Amino acid sequence: MAGVGSLGRMNCIVNRLGTVLSRSSVSHSQVRKFYLRSTCAATNKVEMPSLSPTMEAGTIVKWHKKEGDPVQPGDLLCDIQTDKAIVGMEYDEEGVVAKILKPDNSENVTVGTLIALVVDEGDDWQSVEVPAGAGAAAPQAAGGETAAPSPVATAAPTGGSTPGMKVEMPSLSPSMEEGTIVAWHKKEGDTVKQGELLCDIQTDKAIVGMEWEDDEAILAKILNQAGSTKIKVGTLIAMMVAEGEDWKDVQIPAQTAAPSSEPVATSTSPPPAAEKVAAIEVDLPGIGPSVKKLLQEYNITPSSVSATGPKGNLIKGDILNYIQSKGLHKVDQTGKSATPEKAAAPTLASPPAASSPSRGEPYIDIPLSSMRKVIAKRLTESKSTVPHAYSTIDCSMQIVTNARARFIEQGIRVSMNDFIIKAAGFALERSPRVNATYKADNFQPSPTVDISVAVATEGGLITPIVQNVPSLGVAQISETVKALAEKARAGKLQPHEFQGGSFSISNLGMFGIKEFSAVINPPQVAILAIGGTRLTVGNENSIIDPKMSVTLSYDSRVMDEKDALQFLELFRLGLQNPDILVGGTVSVRNADFAVGSAV
Repeated sequence: MAGVGSLGRMNCIVNRLGTVLSRSSVSHSQVRKFYLRSTCAATNKVEMPSLSPTMEAGTIVKWHKKEGDPVQPGDLLCDIQTDKAIVGMEYDEEGVVAKILKPDNSENVTVGTLIALVVDEGDDWQSVEVPAGAGAAAPQAAGGETAAPSPVATAAPTGGSTPGMKVEMPSLSPSMEEGTIVAWHKKEGDTVKQGELLCDIQTDKAIVGMEWEDDEAILAKILNQAGSTKIKVGTLIAMMVAEGEDWKDVQIPAQTAAPSSEPVATSTSPPPAAEKVAAIEVDLPGIGPSVKKLLQEYNITPSSVSATGPKGNLIKGDILNYIQSKGLHKVDQTGKSATPEKAAAPTLASPPAASSPSRGEPYIDIPLSSMRKVIAKRLTESKSTVPHAYSTIDCSMQIVTNARARFIEQGIRVSMNDFIIKAAGFALERSPRVNATYKADNFQPSPTVDISVAVATEGGLITPIVQNVPSLGVAQISETVKALAEKARAGKLQPHEFQGGSFSISNLGMFGIKEFSAVINPPQVAILAIGGTRLTVGNENSIIDPKMSVTLSYDSRVMDEKDALQFLELFRLGLQNPDILVGGTVSVRNADFAVGSAV
């Protein structure tokens, strides 16, 4: 990061001064002022560093310096989130931050991209010149020279002459970057009224119905059919025209295609064997790239192989087993044997019970789903940016067990989890620091108690929200949770049903887990982990008392041990005294506790 020499700086000043003098009406004072301020600051480039062997891009989480701030060797410039963790980037020399080119929360910044400029101490940082094309990593040509950027290809409008209305892939969750069109509910030429479903879109969280929000119109052109995957947010997926217009003559707007780094495949006529395999692959979604490669190399029909993967899908091990058992040869594009001798298939051994795989043993790469990738990203962010603290308390469950029995006697099926949610709502209403969110260094108490309840699905964990819990009775909570869980497992949750929430509960007690600590779901500041019920000796009379351990994980930036203890005591108070939750006598018919001596 060395600066320019004094001679180079003087030449720079002379050149710029000459430019000023060439203008008309320049006073002596203006020349003097320009000379004093014109330092041609020696700019030092700060680029996105490679902070791990696998890092290709990073996110600038936060700048610790602002423009105009001095920096000393060893000072933290900014925090960068890599593919592994959040790392502080230090500066190695003295200087002044002149220009920040990538602000806080800039995502997917490629390694080598210019992110800031620093000038030497005493230089005029306000007059720094930003290099042309700054903010993007320059592509490298062969021999290390910078390659000229590829021109952006712009397509001309196609179709007819009737201008239409664009329907683009929406962003249906904060973390959604792309989606899959599962099904269209309308076909071309159909009239669509306001509020009607256009199509179902699978996000990284769930399958969401996309409604038409404008006036009545006609679906003129579907640009991405059902089954289209990895459609980026903002991509044009359909065109609409107003009622009465010629939908068959709709014009498709010009679209700008970014230069692709992938080679364009040339069209060739595949041999019969390859055509056969390709046709089968279309009929069998879920086949991975390695499986497809083996099918093509050995000319195997997928239906002839027994599938053992998730949801009945073929996995690499299935194909390798089949190749070995049949003694198959690799084939070339004409279907002939690639080698005269028998192909040596890898030896498939059962994985050893308590040892690492031996050399040469096959393994299977299972790619993460979009939902699992989002879960992994959020868990990593939570554990690396939120200072977790934990407090555990035991709750007697005898009284609430009796209360649940009263409900069941009345024909109302409720679970212990419903009572837990109700007790948490009671405690949160009286614990504003726990019922809150933390965003941009600001603590924000939530005006309502909306509890996110963790539900396990095939794709991963999702947290539908029971809204305004204190206003609901236990039976109402039970109905709400059952409906949300059913929709979650079917992938039918709407965005407002799983986005937000002021607090979370994760209950693993029914699975035999005695006690555990859950990870906070930002921007929430706490989550309650519910363990299983165990029998203990209650008191000196040796009464058997069922007890349950609960652990509160909380953000220690927002609350301390006293706040956590207060919440847990209120939670236990409500769970062990159900009459407190309703504050009076409310009948079971009104979907709440039967208060009195029986409870």
